[in-house]
Amino acid sequence: MALKVHHLSAGTMCPRGRRLINGDGGYLEHARLCCHVLLLETAAGLVLIDTGFGVPDLSRPSRLPKAYQLQLAVHFDPVDAARSQIQSLGFDPEDVRHIVVTHLDPDHAGGLVDFPHATVHLHLREHDAAMARRSFIERQRYLHMHWSHPVSWMTHETVGEAWHGFSSARAIPELGDDLLLIPLHGHTHGHSGIAVHTSNGWLLHCGDAYFHHAELEAPGAGPGGLMLFERMIAMDDKVRRTNQARLRTLHQGGDVRLLCSHDPVELSRCQAESAGA
Repeated sequence: MALKVHHLSAGTMCPRGRRLINGDGGYLEHARLCCHVLLLETAAGLVLIDTGFGVPDLSRPSRLPKAYQLQLAVHFDPVDAARSQIQSLGFDPEDVRHIVVTHLDPDHAGGLVDFPHATVHLHLREHDAAMARRSFIERQRYLHMHWSHPVSWMTHETVGEAWHGFSSARAIPELGDDLLLIPLHGHTHGHSGIAVHTSNGWLLHCGDAYFHHAELEAPGAGPGGLMLFERMIAMDDKVRRTNQARLRTLHQGGDVRLLCSHDPVELSRCQAESAGA
């Protein structure tokens, strides 16, 4: 059964350097990066794909590292949180039964605290990396306060059938064959994409496997500052680039709609299409 999808932005970041980040405007202008999350209406209740920032983070800036407060210039407003938006749509946040995360960075999993009763699905390697925090970068990106409450973790390994050129696609048993976990490692050790079967076909939420829509057309085609940022924070940049090449091939085939987490152009397109459906 195809799932109904709502496209939300659960957080906004406005660092300076729009030309280097969004690819237009001036070098000193504020850029705009969104936190594109999906709210799915399913027979098993509401399902979130990523959470964006949580209400506590957007209410108290001091909870986040200085990079988020200063360099990334997060727009701190709890109205932006997924929980607040779900309520504004007329849903009860308590009906969010499952959350599937691409990875556990604060702008993707900070909202776990807002849905304490949900089962959280993720790749086993991502869970292990976040719990261990072995490297300096991982100690900065994984904030244990986001899962300090009793979390019902459900980890998944890279086993399953091939899917559109990817060697392994893992169906999430509790959610059926309409929701698949696709390994897209590199940005983090366990980073994954989430494939959703919608009424218009398959949609693949690629998380941070790429940051700008131009990257789907040619290697390195995105804005220079954003490309540099991708390389700097990748846990395995060679694997990241290999997976990004696979995504370009998938995009060019036209059978699957791709989106990433932080491109406001993609978000606007998806929301406009949903409104017109």
